[in-house]
Amino acid sequence: MVAFLLVLVAGLGYAVLSLIADMNAVGEAPLAYGAFALLGLALLIALAFEFVNGFHDTANAVATVIYTHSMPPLVAVIWSGVFNFLGVMLSSGAVAYAIVTLLPVELILNVGSHAGYAMIFALLLAAILWNLGTWAFGLPNSSSHALIGSVLGVGLANQLMNGGDGTAGVDWSQALNVFKALLFSPVCGFVLAALLLLALKFAVRRKDLYAAPKGEAPPPLWIRGLLILTCTLVSFFHGGNDGQKGMGLIMLILIGAAPTAYALNRTMADDTTPAFVQASTAAGAVFSARAPGAEVPDAAAARRTVTEALKTKDLNAPPVYAALAALANDIAASVKNYGAIRTVPAAQTQNLRSDMYLAADAVRVLPGSGADLSEADKATLKRYAGLLNDGTRYIPGWVKVCVALALGLGTMVGWKRIVVTVGEKIGKTHLTYAQGASAEIVAAGTIGLAELYGLPVSTTHILSSGVAGTMAANGSGLQMATVRNMALAWILTLPAAITLAAVLFYLLRHMF
Repeated sequence: MVAFLLVLVAGLGYAVLSLIADMNAVGEAPLAYGAFALLGLALLIALAFEFVNGFHDTANAVATVIYTHSMPPLVAVIWSGVFNFLGVMLSSGAVAYAIVTLLPVELILNVGSHAGYAMIFALLLAAILWNLGTWAFGLPNSSSHALIGSVLGVGLANQLMNGGDGTAGVDWSQALNVFKALLFSPVCGFVLAALLLLALKFAVRRKDLYAAPKGEAPPPLWIRGLLILTCTLVSFFHGGNDGQKGMGLIMLILIGAAPTAYALNRTMADDTTPAFVQASTAAGAVFSARAPGAEVPDAAAARRTVTEALKTKDLNAPPVYAALAALANDIAASVKNYGAIRTVPAAQTQNLRSDMYLAADAVRVLPGSGADLSEADKATLKRYAGLLNDGTRYIPGWVKVCVALALGLGTMVGWKRIVVTVGEKIGKTHLTYAQGASAEIVAAGTIGLAELYGLPVSTTHILSSGVAGTMAANGSGLQMATVRNMALAWILTLPAAITLAAVLFYLLRHMF
C-alpha cells in the first residue's frame, strides 16, 4: 500500500512539473488560479477513467492465470500492471485520435471554451459512472463501449442544444467504423477461441492440457509458461489500445487550456520543414485544379467555409476546394516564414492548428463526399494529411507515463469481482488450461491487430466471449444467467452512456 501511494504521488507530481515546464518552454502565460484548478480537475478525472479502466478491464487478463493457479493473485495483478504500463509507453497513438474524431468539429476546435470543458467532464464522468456500476455487479463491461457511448451522448446533446442542427452533432461516418470494430470483436473472440481449442485438441493429445486444475497445485511447467505468456500479451496489448483512449482526451484538455504549448507538435524536427512546405503546396495545387473560376478566399473566410462543409460532409464543390487551396497555401507560407512548427509564435498557434486540423479532416472525408481523385492526387493528399496529423496529433512523454501509471495501478485494485465472473460463472465447469490459453491467444492477437489499424476495441468483450466460445466448443455448457447479464450489459452500455453523458453535458453547459 505504501509503495502504491508513493508511485501515485510521484506520478501526479511528475505531471504537474512537466505541465509547468512545457508551458514555460514556449512562453505560455501562467494560467489564472481558477483555470489551473479546472485544468487539474479535468486531468485528474481523465486519469481516474484510466484507473477504473485498469481494475475493470485488466481483470480479464489475469483471470486465466489465477484460476489455473499459474500465478498467485498478487503476483498476477502486479505482473499485468507492469505490462499494461509498457503497452501504454510503447503505443503508437493512432487509437487516441480515433475516439476524438467522433466529436463535433466545433467542440474540437473550441475545446477551451465553456462548451469544450462541459464536453470533457460529461463524457469522462459518464464513462466512469457506468464502469463503476457494472463493476459493482461483477459484470465484464467494456470501457471502450462506455467511452464511445459517452462521446455520442455529448454529440447528440450538443446537436439538440443547437436547435437540432445536424452540423453540430456526431461524425456518424467515423462512428460507423468504430461500431464495426466493437461489433466484430466479440464475435471474433467467440468463434476463433472455439476453433483454436478444437485445433489444439486435434493437434496436441495431452490429457493434462484439457483437465481442470486439481486443488491448488500449479499446472505443468510448459502449460504454466504458455498461460503466463498469453496473460502478458493481453496485458501489453490492452495497455497499448485502451491506454490511448485516455491520452486523446487528455490532449484535448491540454490543447484547450494551454494551446501555445500543446496545439502544435513542437517536437517535430526542423529538417521536416521543406517536405512539409512542399506537400502543402502540392495539395494546394490539387485543390485549385478542382476550383476553376472560384474566388480564393482569405484564411478566415476559408476556415469558415471548410468548417461548415465538414459539418455537412458536402465538400465536393468548387468554393470548398478554393477554400482548401487557400488553407493549404496559408499553412505552407506560415511554416516557411517561421522556419519550423517548433518556432511558430504563440499568437499564431491557434489559427495554424485550426487550419491544419480542418485540412487533414477534409482530406479524410473527401473520398466519401463524391470527390473523383486520380491515384496521383490521392497519394499527394495522403502524404499531406500524414504530415498535418504529425503536426497536430502527438502525445508528450509525460502524458504517456501518467496514463500508464493510472492504468497499471488500476489493475491492482478491485480485480476480484470480474475475475470470479470470468473464471467461474461463464461456463458450467471450471476453466481448463487449454480454454484459458485459447481465449487469451485470440484476445491478444485481436487487440494487437486493432491497435495496428488504429481501431478501438473492447478487451472485455473479446476475452469473455472467447471464454464462452471455448466452453461451447468443449461441450462444457454455459451458465445462461451470466451470459444473459453480460449480453444485457453489452446492449445497455451504449444507450446508458449516451443518456448519462447527454444529461451531464446539458447540466454542465449551464454550470460553466
